[in-house]
Amino acid sequence: MAKKLYVGNLPYTTTEQELRDMFSQVGEIADLAVITDRYTGQSKGFAFVEMASDDAAQEAISRFDGQMLGNRAMVVNEARPREDRGDRRGGGGGRDRY
Repeated sequence: MAKKLYVGNLPYTTTEQELRDMFSQVGEIADLAVITDRYTGQSKGFAFVEMASDDAAQEAISRFDGQMLGNRAMVVNEARPREDRGDRRGGGGGRDRY
């Protein structure tokens, strides 16, 4: 069964291909996404890597958590489910004008 990993504290220059090359050393990758800012396209410094098996995910955590990439120690752990953030339409007082 596939397991999704959170990979954080990445240099902003990290590419999907770099992560794919790294994580494929421990097993098959089901999915991989470097999270980017929607307006600038720049990396936000984290990614999600979905490993095809639980064993490969555990190996990736033990092998890469704390490993240096660029000048940063990566954080690799099991991803938590996304929290519901509620209504994100923003402020403005909510007053109707007639």
